[in-house]
Amino acid sequence: MNATEACIALNMLPTVGPVRLRKLLEVFNKPQQILAAKRSELRKVEGIGGEVADQISDWESIVDLEAELGRIRDFGATVITQASPSYPKSLREIHAPPIVLYVWGELEERDHHAIGIIGARRTTHYGVESAKKLAYQLAYAGLSVISGLARGIDTAAHQGALAAKGRTIAVIGSGLAKLYPPENAALAEKIRAGNGAIVSEFSMEIEPDRQTFPMRNRIISGWSHGILVVEAGLNSGALITASQALEQGRSVYAIPGHINAPSAMGSNRLIQQGAKLVMDANDILDDLQILLPEAKPLPEAAVRPLPLLSGEERRIYDAIDAVETSIDDIAAKTELPSAAVSSTLLRLELKRLVKQLPGKYFVKLG
Repeated sequence: MNATEACIALNMLPTVGPVRLRKLLEVFNKPQQILAAKRSELRKVEGIGGEVADQISDWESIVDLEAELGRIRDFGATVITQASPSYPKSLREIHAPPIVLYVWGELEERDHHAIGIIGARRTTHYGVESAKKLAYQLAYAGLSVISGLARGIDTAAHQGALAAKGRTIAVIGSGLAKLYPPENAALAEKIRAGNGAIVSEFSMEIEPDRQTFPMRNRIISGWSHGILVVEAGLNSGALITASQALEQGRSVYAIPGHINAPSAMGSNRLIQQGAKLVMDANDILDDLQILLPEAKPLPEAAVRPLPLLSGEERRIYDAIDAVETSIDDIAAKTELPSAAVSSTLLRLELKRLVKQLPGKYFVKLG
């Protein structure tokens, strides 16, 4: 048994977490020696009571290590420990760094320089487009974008980074074989296939639950130089992640939202409490310049250029505000007939420049 295999076994024991493992390694030096230690020796270690000592001594009756190694191999994943060069440097610094990280895909040196993007699962069109835009710009500038593969803002963040042909890491709150949510399986595959990795600290077949997601969130914040909250309600889990980021000494950023939107009340409150207000990626890049001297400034090319538009198309496109704009307001601003506005908006939709929302409202696409 090598050190990584021993760490996988220890990680699968319910009572052995990162803090206890650190105490054990101070005494036994190697994870293999922990598993081989006598029950009486284990009990002498600070913070290791009878129950933990019994579990470690009887680990082979609790953990089927060979079966887990087979699942890892069959899935095409790898496992890294804190001793691995690819283990994120900043993650080693937090209070309870994961014992192991299951990795589906590849981690690269540049993934040590990362920004987390998080937010609500139930979000607005404005939130989704903001997440895509900021993720695109940050990935284009050379930062890896980390999020949780959840519905809503997380999904948009990964998509934005992929659109920029940048790096993105999805840290999930389940085992790799129980990927959640299942509808993001295609997105996970796209990330794995050369653009980043899907990462978990949980053994392969662990199902997601209320405990696994907060544990996942500390990895996102601990891995990142800073956390960007795009849209979050007052009871959003994103606010817990932001709080963890502050405890870990990370920067917290937030995108302002509509003052009457429930999905933005938490992120707006963060700004009130001192989070840096962000309007584009330069606000973050400038703030992290000392930490990331190699990060390239964001050029205008990081924003998708407009295709060639007719004069009428351009007038109507420019009449659409940053938020939802009604067709009546567009007609009033452009002073064009309603029929011309409707037909031109349809052409702009076909060019994927605008999107129609319920109630004859329109928004620009990032």
